[in-house]
Amino acid sequence: MHTKIFGTDGVRGRANRWPMTADMALRLGQIAGLHFTRSKRRHTVVIGKDTRLSGYMLEHALVAGFTAAGMDVILTGPLPTPGVGMLTRSMRADAGVMISASHNPHWDNGIKFFGPDGFKLSDADEEAIEAGLRMNAPMAEPAHIGRAMRIDGAVDRYIEFAKHTFPRDMRLDGMKIVVDAANGAAHRAAPRLIWELGAEVIEIGTTPNGTNINEDCGSTAPRAACEAVVAHGADLGIALDGDADRVHMIDETGKVVDGDQIMAVIATEAKRRDALRRDTLVATVMSNMGLARHLAANNIALERTQVGDRHVVERMRALGCNVGGEQSGHIIMSDHVTTGDGLIAALQVLAAIRRMDDAASVAMNRFKPMPQVLRNVQVAAGAQPLEMEAVQKLIASAGARLGDTGRILVRPSGTEPVIRVMAEGEDEALLHSMTEEIGDAMARTQPAHAVGVHTLFKSLSA
Repeated sequence: MHTKIFGTDGVRGRANRWPMTADMALRLGQIAGLHFTRSKRRHTVVIGKDTRLSGYMLEHALVAGFTAAGMDVILTGPLPTPGVGMLTRSMRADAGVMISASHNPHWDNGIKFFGPDGFKLSDADEEAIEAGLRMNAPMAEPAHIGRAMRIDGAVDRYIEFAKHTFPRDMRLDGMKIVVDAANGAAHRAAPRLIWELGAEVIEIGTTPNGTNINEDCGSTAPRAACEAVVAHGADLGIALDGDADRVHMIDETGKVVDGDQIMAVIATEAKRRDALRRDTLVATVMSNMGLARHLAANNIALERTQVGDRHVVERMRALGCNVGGEQSGHIIMSDHVTTGDGLIAALQVLAAIRRMDDAASVAMNRFKPMPQVLRNVQVAAGAQPLEMEAVQKLIASAGARLGDTGRILVRPSGTEPVIRVMAEGEDEALLHSMTEEIGDAMARTQPAHAVGVHTLFKSLSA
């Protein structure tokens, strides 16, 4: 029986352990190379990466696989994920690959594929590649083996592309901005981009060493950026994740602003300028009910999808919408990019702040969020706690108790071996009680040594 290796965002796992091995990367390169070979002409793939030590191993294995299949390879070095999507389309390549585990720690890594249009692969494409892994792939004849070359200037091209999404008649002169690049893929691009637009930049997370990506920095650990904003008297902060496809922002008081508030800013500003297509924002089931209420008050529809920026993009394309994203900070603006782009999202918020001529704490505080409680329950290999009748009854009971005043959402993570239990509503104590009860019930179905629990509480003041 074949084990599925593609999750919600490509293939991901612990580096040097299946499926994140050099052998698997080589095979993925071979099969993807054949999948994207459409004719007898020369075909090209763009490969970017973040700053993880294991990126070298996977990069070279992918090169071996793609060239063995007859594809030429362009290597960009560290580059934000959206930059790989942009270059794939800009350079008329047949495919793109980003080597990154996004916000995960350095010991994880991942492989994300882009099609020739710069968008992440569809389910059908991923299934075709997985099916190919079970077969003997024909290799190129010796005279048709691909070539590989490393290019300079990929970061420069991305910076210029991003700058063109910012209003031409606007500058950031006079602003002091903390930029936290998470010691990741944007460690060069992020501070330079903001500085070139006129701001004074305080840098954090711009000295990668291969193992410090996302370590006590970036969008998933923004404390250092929050403290820097306050200590330096900055106007705001920008905190990216390891591959810079997501962003959280920080106002001048040191308060973190998540993806829901960022989407509220971008959507309402686009609506005001009559630039929000279909008057609709596409977000996932995780987005706060406070966002939904804010959008409704501004005559903007909210279309929800399952978790994963790829699903958001697919719904945006199907509906003809141009703004969407996730609470986690993936923000997609299809007028500019094909996937989440933390820097370009931050630029749109900066433009809104400039237009309002107000403090970040005012401009980025568009709605009062409802309390949310999120509990992550680690799942042992092969365990299926969601199939247990007792767990199902607890989930149904919790949903009935919340009724129209809240909601309960229980789902397996697509990137980690955990099940996420999220409760949202007005009664904070009730939310804690529900998530604890459901989480404990799932934990009891597994070996004690395999269970780990992390509870994240988001209050009205968060």
